[in-house]
Amino acid sequence: MKWSRQARAACAAVILGAAVPAASVAAQAFPAKPIQLVIPFQPGDTDNMLRPFVDRMQEFLGQPVVLNYKPGAGGGIGAGAVAASPPDGYTLVGSSPGSLVVVPLANKEVKYRFDDFAPVAALAEGGLMLVVPASSPWKTAKDLVEASRRKPGDVTFTSSGALGITHLLAEAFAREAGVRWTHIPFQGSGPAITALLGGHVQMASTAIAPAQAHLQAGTLRALAVFGDQRLKAYPDVPTLRELGYEIGSPTLYGIAAPKGTPPEVVDRLYQAARQASEKYAGKIGETLATFGAQAHVLGPKEYAEYLKGQNALFAEAVKGLE
Repeated sequence: MKWSRQARAACAAVILGAAVPAASVAAQAFPAKPIQLVIPFQPGDTDNMLRPFVDRMQEFLGQPVVLNYKPGAGGGIGAGAVAASPPDGYTLVGSSPGSLVVVPLANKEVKYRFDDFAPVAALAEGGLMLVVPASSPWKTAKDLVEASRRKPGDVTFTSSGALGITHLLAEAFAREAGVRWTHIPFQGSGPAITALLGGHVQMASTAIAPAQAHLQAGTLRALAVFGDQRLKAYPDVPTLRELGYEIGSPTLYGIAAPKGTPPEVVDRLYQAARQASEKYAGKIGETLATFGAQAHVLGPKEYAEYLKGQNALFAEAVKGLE
């Protein structure tokens, strides 16, 4: 039987259509329902960094991105739940390197690792810094180091939690400076700053947001930031690298999906975040500035490289405490 040219073409189209991977079909339909963004911490820091972006992603996705708070275990509970979720793009985690990198390095009972996620996008850069009360005799990081050398172990500092990102960065700095401090952790940056203001500790390693109002009011003083460059919100505060130390890394807040999420879905999410960041750059920048932060958008590959570097950095920091 001879087939017409039209029949052969139609048959070929059916065959080619059947050969399209299911993942591609799913990606074309994505998203068909609201997307859940798990915030593995208490409200007040990570959510502030991500909400200016994710609240505007609906315009480009056609579906809302809903924040769902699952704090606990330094971020390990929420991040672990996402790592174990179906890799379909509907359950994401929003975090700094804290829950994605630091928790699985410091807590051997955690069942996931940083490479159990498919990075989607970095969105914001928020600084981490060393702060002291305005009444402290230490005006600079040099003053702090010199005082610490005179009385090893006498200086007390606090952080948002034992073996968290702020704790490990402070310990890494102390080790490089050749000093020893006594760590008194609290459950969260807010309680840590409250303890510092109450005179229960002498210094805090903290994210900027919880300290922002007190820095602006003049009741706290910033000695140094941990980033690669000075923060726009605090141009007079030097980086530790400027002061001659190697410790330093920008703290990026971003979004990640479970490992195995189709690349087409990851790209769809990233493009929505990118479009939101570009269209609403001014408003997003204004909001982030109130938390001492700024936009810093990276795509999936660049964000993956950043997390890989963070894993190497904090693996060394954790090793130093063992």
